[in-house]
Amino acid sequence: MRIAFVTESFLPRINGVTNSVCRVLDHLAAGGHEALVVAPGPGPDAYAGFPVRLMPSVALPMYPSFALGLPTPRVEEVLRAFRPDVVHLASPVVLGAPGVAAARRLGVPSVAIFQTDLAGFARRHGFRGTDTAIWSWLRRLHSQADLTLAPSTDTLSQLRSRGIPRTERWARGVDLERFHPRHRSEELRRELAPNGEVLVGYVGRLSADKRVHLLTRLAGLPGVRLVVVGDGPAEPRLRRQLRSAAFLGFRTGDALSQALASLDVFVHTGANETFCQAIQEALAAGVPVVAPAAGGPLDLIEDGRNGLLYPPQSAAELRAAVAYLVGSPERREEMGAWARASVRGRTWASVCDQLLGHYAAVLGRTAGRTAA
Repeated sequence: MRIAFVTESFLPRINGVTNSVCRVLDHLAAGGHEALVVAPGPGPDAYAGFPVRLMPSVALPMYPSFALGLPTPRVEEVLRAFRPDVVHLASPVVLGAPGVAAARRLGVPSVAIFQTDLAGFARRHGFRGTDTAIWSWLRRLHSQADLTLAPSTDTLSQLRSRGIPRTERWARGVDLERFHPRHRSEELRRELAPNGEVLVGYVGRLSADKRVHLLTRLAGLPGVRLVVVGDGPAEPRLRRQLRSAAFLGFRTGDALSQALASLDVFVHTGANETFCQAIQEALAAGVPVVAPAAGGPLDLIEDGRNGLLYPPQSAAELRAAVAYLVGSPERREEMGAWARASVRGRTWASVCDQLLGHYAAVLGRTAGRTAA
């Protein structure tokens, strides 16, 4: 199968969209498929043996490290030359617009992956009153795709309520070797908790849309050392507000595996997550999770079994949930054991095979329409 990816984000920028695209490309390479990536520049000219075609981009004013791909006729030129069987649209917003239009003109089926709550993102960054316009644009884009895949039950329901047609659920996988309890480091724990403190940590982007300001509500919990892994525009302010916290910066690879597995409790604050890969990775590492009862976490957290859910608008409930686990080492151990078990079947290989099934389905429908 020949798959053309038109993605709103790609390496060297690391985020949920990039991670998902890379894992699918790895799976396609292992299966002998052919692929092409169309992405905002700057970036690599190849990945997993597949060519990458870079398009012009600009930095977002509120998030300079994110490159926004610009719509250009080059997208159709590249797709036409590659002659794909399916066009995969990763979180289409801007660059995805010429991608889905080109697929229709070329008579190639397209599969759109809904991954970012753009309306929620804009709202958290101060763009109030934009929901109607954003959803109107997203509905227009996704209505042109042959299939839209949502990562969670809650997101799938939201898309359908917004009038987006031909929707199904496609979750995300997790690397069960990269994220494993055996990566827990006693040396790192001694460094972060010299007095035997309970390590409560957050891993992710430090930005307004993740509501990281809620981490300040965990300050002063007795016997707790707060650990923050990640970077972003909110980091300077957060450092000023949490002077006793350990800020480990952006981590990847073995350093991320070690940091995550060395936590006692994982905390997530974002209330607009369509999935939340960081939660799934914490579960794989055997760490109980405290997360808002909204969006993607509802599919990942079994309240009271592998973690605790709190009302998304209640900082007091967030603090109470963390305090409960801090004071209950037995419950933390029980939940940690179940955390790992709860994601054991969610490998990237199985999830990517499901995606190949979706590709085959839209190809079959397109072939049927052509024959008719």
